Amino acid sequence: MLGAAAVSRAAQGAVPEAASMDKPATQPPLAPPSGRPYNPVVTLNGWTLPWRMNNGVKEFHLVAEPVVREIAPGMKANLWGYNGQSPGPTIEVVEGDKVRLFVTNKLPEHTTIHWHGQRLPNGMDGVGGLNQPHIPVGKTYVYEFTAKRPGTFMYHPHADEMTQMAMGMMGFWVTHPKDPSFMRVDRDFVFLLNAYDIAPGSYTPKIATMLDFNLWTWNSRAFPGIDPLVCRLGDKVRIRIGNLTMTNHPIHLHGHEFVVTGTDGGPTAPGSRWPEVTADIAVGQMRDIEFDATDPGDWAFHCHKSHHTMNPMGHDVPTMIGIDHRGVAERILRLIPDYMVMGERGMADMGEMEMPLPDNTLPMMTGTGPFGAIEMGGMFTTVKIRQGLARNDYKDPGWYKHPEGTVAYEWKGAPPLAERAAPAANRPGATVKVRKPTGHKGH
Repeated sequence: MLGAAAVSRAAQGAVPEAASMDKPATQPPLAPPSGRPYNPVVTLNGWTLPWRMNNGVKEFHLVAEPVVREIAPGMKANLWGYNGQSPGPTIEVVEGDKVRLFVTNKLPEHTTIHWHGQRLPNGMDGVGGLNQPHIPVGKTYVYEFTAKRPGTFMYHPHADEMTQMAMGMMGFWVTHPKDPSFMRVDRDFVFLLNAYDIAPGSYTPKIATMLDFNLWTWNSRAFPGIDPLVCRLGDKVRIRIGNLTMTNHPIHLHGHEFVVTGTDGGPTAPGSRWPEVTADIAVGQMRDIEFDATDPGDWAFHCHKSHHTMNPMGHDVPTMIGIDHRGVAERILRLIPDYMVMGERGMADMGEMEMPLPDNTLPMMTGTGPFGAIEMGGMFTTVKIRQGLARNDYKDPGWYKHPEGTVAYEWKGAPPLAERAAPAANRPGATVKVRKPTGHKGH
């Protein structure tokens, strides 16, 4: 699964070898081979970075470099990331661990890494020019600190931040509690919210975009490229989400209510929690949500901003709903035989029709389920809950087989009568008072 990157031990001396990943699928959790025990996380469409123990210090090697990331089947993007992917690999440590991180810069410009949310010495905070010199091209810098508190964190550059984050430079960090039984769950998923503006037919993001992004992604993947979150029936499930886009995201789970059990600042007090089905995650924030997987099925899980569950779309396309195209369509077809009328009844046709697209471009709405077109894109996937899965089984179990009588169906009887209440003035005993309007003199 893991291969050596181009940083050789001979060239780097004591620097640990850098693992790399080129597969877009969710990788199995990395059980700790050394150090203190913890319950590992599963990175959605990602992986966890291996480490080595060196005299009691946990050592990691991150390589900042250009990468090619498959956004979804049929589309790839030229991004910047770490160790072969964007986002970079998840880093997992235990509260109290002494950590040493080697960072090699293979970008075309200088960089740094900021350890978002961590308590550490000021000179290790990673703000270029303020806390440290920038890491020049081709150089390796070392960050050392103790993971002081458990929680959910991120890492990203604090150098030419607009460019480097727009190009996909970010990653997840989890500090597990010393006591593995503290807030233990059966399945622990992590992913980052990120967004890109990649014009149809092109491969590289527009780095100056501030609002009009056209690819809303989880871990640089868009539906149908986002893997399902597979859970056993009865599991206690945690999902850790970090937001590094330029807007907030109301993340909504179907079929179950959850509680927010953690933020950037650490675990939330049990007395402060209440049930939700949607958690709004602001820019730069982290949220941990937890729920009991009590109901089997394929449950939708997505951002509730409608345009965030769509793939590349034109922001200036006029609304054609209600417009009769018949006359003009006949004339256009004489000139353009492949012309297709769409939009006058809504946009659902786009989820089923097949039409030519520019190279390296995703359909605006896509995905096919057991009952037809799913008509989604962007920040959408499913939580698949099944009975009888093995403890570490994260394979896609396929579509849910609904028990008989549990699927919505067409009514074929007589139309139900609609009872309407009589107007208030006609109801027995009703009194209607009429007040004449008063105005200025002369009116």
